[in-house]
Formats: sequence, structure tokens, C-alpha cells
Amino acid sequence: MDENGIPEQVFPSAEEDAGAAELAPEAPQTLSPSYRLAYTDTDFLLRDELRPVRLQLELLKPELLQQEYGIHSTIVIFGSTRIPDAKTAAKRLQKAENEAAANPSDLASSRKVKTARRVLAKSHYYDEARKLGRMITVETQQADNRNLVVVTGGGPGLMEAANRGAHDASGKSMGLNIVLPMEQCPNPYVTPELSFQFHYFAVRKMHFLMRARALVAFPGGFGTLDELFETLTLIQTKKIKPVPVLLFGRTYWQSIINFEALVEEGTIDPQDLDLFQYVETAEQAWSLIQTFNPHHSEHVHTVT
Repeated sequence: MDENGIPEQVFPSAEEDAGAAELAPEAPQTLSPSYRLAYTDTDFLLRDELRPVRLQLELLKPELLQQEYGIHSTIVIFGSTRIPDAKTAAKRLQKAENEAAANPSDLASSRKVKTARRVLAKSHYYDEARKLGRMITVETQQADNRNLVVVTGGGPGLMEAANRGAHDASGKSMGLNIVLPMEQCPNPYVTPELSFQFHYFAVRKMHFLMRARALVAFPGGFGTLDELFETLTLIQTKKIKPVPVLLFGRTYWQSIINFEALVEEGTIDPQDLDLFQYVETAEQAWSLIQTFNPHHSEHVHTVT
């Protein structure tokens, strides 16, 4: 009721109708799947023909919840799920070396040792991602009306590190998980009410950028490359407003992607190299983000 005693909602809510529908007496007609309310009929919602509806639901649910929690701007941090902290990486290397010693003629074991050594060498990025997540959270919590929330893919490795940094600072952080056949359980540092799960990669990537004020890409594989190039393409084609795109670890990125060759081949313009910058430390990354977004709360933009 409002102040005049008039009901605020004339029609019953969907929840009320769903409850009323459960009270129907059992009969051949009421037990038929056709009698179920469409929005409570899971079998119906999972039909191939309902894919557009599921896409819309997957877009709306995280959007509405973020609005309810007052999240207006984020810093997106990507990176490999396979690069852990130094202690874990050292244990994995030791295990690989033990297996190789037990099977000296096994080429696969020898290859695992080389890979484990490379992963250990990159484990310092875990510390930098954790430091950056903490730094963003601490400094934005201290500023008036400036709410930058760390968002990652929600998985292990370098994404875990960024969420962990926000958790260290007693702040909230978001995780956008994706349903995969093998992995993708949310890491324990994602704020539970900001832990989302997606079926569609496209909708998930859209949510990464809808509130993004910067994107920080740590060393990673196909997933990180996909998300990085999606962002660069959207900025290049002016589908979104420019945001800082920071590539963490010049040595890694220049060994993986020859951006200059794309210019030489004429497939991108020389100025496209200005769409991103290399950084080596959390402090450097945060300084660039602050320089680009001195009053980020006033520059909200969305991807549509």
C-alpha cells in the first residue's frame, strides 16, 4: 500500500502466481507438462528454441545484481589459470623433476620439467596481481564516491591472485565464471554475492567490459588472448570508449605476439600500437589507471 492506501501492485507477482499454481489439485490435466507456468518449466526453458530467452536472462541477471550492489565501475584483470603462487609452482616443479628422474628416457616428462620451470619463473606475476588487486581496493575505498571493483574470470591462478588482493583489503571483488567440461570452480576469494556463472562466452565478455575503466592482461593463453583482442578490436573500431589496456610483462607479450609485424604487413595502423601499454609492476599499472581515470565515477559507459 502507498500513503493513500492504494495497492502498489495491482497484479500478483510472478512469485505469488507460482505459489498459487502449486495449489492446483492433481489431475491428468494439471500433471501435464503443458500446464506448468512457462517461467517455472525448466524443461521448456532449456529447449533450443528458447536460446534467445536464455541469452537475455544471462545478460540481465548480473546486470541487475550489480546495479543493486551499487557497482558502477570495474578494473578487469585477466591472466592464466595455470600460473600459481611461487610456493605452489616450486612444488609442481619438484614433482615434475622427480617423475623425470624416475623416467629419464621419457621425453614427455622432460618437457614437463621445462614447462614447470617456465611457470615458476612467471610465478612472480601472482604476487603482482595480488598486489594490484589490493592496491586498487585500498585506494578506491579511501576515496569519496569512487568505487572501482576488481573483476576477474573467477578462476584459479592469476585471476585468483587479483581477487585475493581485494580480499586482503577487506573489499569486494567479482568473478565471472564460465561453465566448462573440466574446471572453473570459483576461487575462494571472490565475494560470494558477486560470483556469477555463465553459459555463453559472448555474454560473459560483454559483462567484463560494460563497466570497465581499465583492462590489465597478465600472461595467459587462449582465453586471455581472446579477451585481450576482443577489447582491442572494440576500442580500435570505436565500439567502446578508450580505456587503458595494460599488458603485464613486456618480455612475455613480445615473445608471444609480434604486434610490430602486423603494422609492417599493413594489417593494422601504426597508431593501433598506442591502444595498449606494457607494465612490469602493480605500482606502474595503478599509476597509469589513475592518470587515465582521475574522476572515473563521472565517466560511466556501457557496451550496447
